[in-house]
Amino acid sequence: MAAAVTAAGLGLRVAVLDAGERPGGQYYRHPAPGLGAARPEALHHGWAEFAVREAALREHVEAGRIRYLPHHHVWTVVRAGAAEAGPGCTGSGRAGGAVPTAGWVLHAVAGHAPDERAAAVTARAVLIATGAYERHLPFPGWTLPGVVGAGGAQAMLKGGLVLPGRRVVVAGSGPLLLAVAGSLAAAGATVPAVVEAAAYTAYAGQVPALLRNPGKLLEAASYGGALARHHVRLLTRHAVTEAHGTGRIEAVTVARLDRDWRPLPGTARRIPCDALAVGHGLVPQLELATALGCATRPGPDGTVALVLDAEQRTSVPGVWSAGETGGVGGAHLALTEGELAAYSVAAALRPAADRPRTGRPERLARRRARLRAFADAMAAAHRPGEGWTGWLRDDAVVCRCEEVPAGRIREAAGDLGARDARTVKLLTRAGMGWCQGRMCGPAVAALAGAEPAADRRPFSCPVPLRDLAELPATDR
Repeated sequence: MAAAVTAAGLGLRVAVLDAGERPGGQYYRHPAPGLGAARPEALHHGWAEFAVREAALREHVEAGRIRYLPHHHVWTVVRAGAAEAGPGCTGSGRAGGAVPTAGWVLHAVAGHAPDERAAAVTARAVLIATGAYERHLPFPGWTLPGVVGAGGAQAMLKGGLVLPGRRVVVAGSGPLLLAVAGSLAAAGATVPAVVEAAAYTAYAGQVPALLRNPGKLLEAASYGGALARHHVRLLTRHAVTEAHGTGRIEAVTVARLDRDWRPLPGTARRIPCDALAVGHGLVPQLELATALGCATRPGPDGTVALVLDAEQRTSVPGVWSAGETGGVGGAHLALTEGELAAYSVAAALRPAADRPRTGRPERLARRRARLRAFADAMAAAHRPGEGWTGWLRDDAVVCRCEEVPAGRIREAAGDLGARDARTVKLLTRAGMGWCQGRMCGPAVAALAGAEPAADRRPFSCPVPLRDLAELPATDR
């Protein structure tokens, strides 16, 4: 959204292909109109800034400078012929390289089943802003009803105005836990504990990055104050190692962890609850970018992110990216990167004489560096320790879609010689289900003793066979 508004303001024609129904993505969710939410902004942080940008987006749409295409889920991007090149930037993202004259075609699944249809948009440049999804580390009982992702619990509250339960334990690792716990408690849920696997002392070596971002420190303080007001207990260096219940979650076992996240014997305790919101940060969603051949790098949190230059260009000429794809960093960093990328796209597509003389890109670059340093500090502090697999019994399900237990994955790695997630998949079917490894991928890689790696897939979402059959021969 930030990239589209900025690019349109710089004179480019823009097409925004949004998988969602309305602007805002996963962060700024809108309750359904029928719910009658009187103050949806009360559930969001930074809503005022979003409202300004959304209003600007609508203004550009009404003026014809932006085509906003909701319910368009882009599943692949391919090179186009020179005569097909269309809008200058699209928000479906070789460092320093020029924009190819051929341009791109973005293929999407548009609408909802059963009325889905194929759609295609041509562009001279592409900005990939596909965000991220939650990282889950499985444990016995994590498939029980009432166990939801931490981000999923927040999505239920923001988008549906519902709570996952009345007594909700929030667990995992990362700053999202504090925000989720505060939102749930403010909405009327009882939150007996926030169970954080990392220790906040891990931030001790990141003091310069913290001091350069006083706003982030104030934000953290506000979350701490909210927990104190609602009498929520914060347990650091602890983890939920098992969920219990018959038919639905009824309690969780919480244990203290050592420095490598191994459960310490004799420290387990039970906490009654009727819901568990659990997550261990986010994983950049890279399918579109890696299918194009964009280079990746390991992140400080153990995930894989795109290699981007100082102007948000990927390693593929004509393709930019912004937001969580370059490493998880939150909404403010995403907005900054989107705007910075738009200036870079404009500079690449327009003659230098036509570009406005402004110091805005330089200021954005400095802000991006400051926010990225803070994001990297958080990522390193909350990176999962290698010992977390110690709470996984052999009968615990790891791949929910294919019901593959941890013991079978350990057998594939230990007895059959699998050393990467792909080989484990071929031997066990782990990751072959509906989610295509998004839920179990990090766990499978850890059990196989492999470093996480970005998959290269031809499709980023399910595509009807008729859409493939109707593709021009040049795009197949």
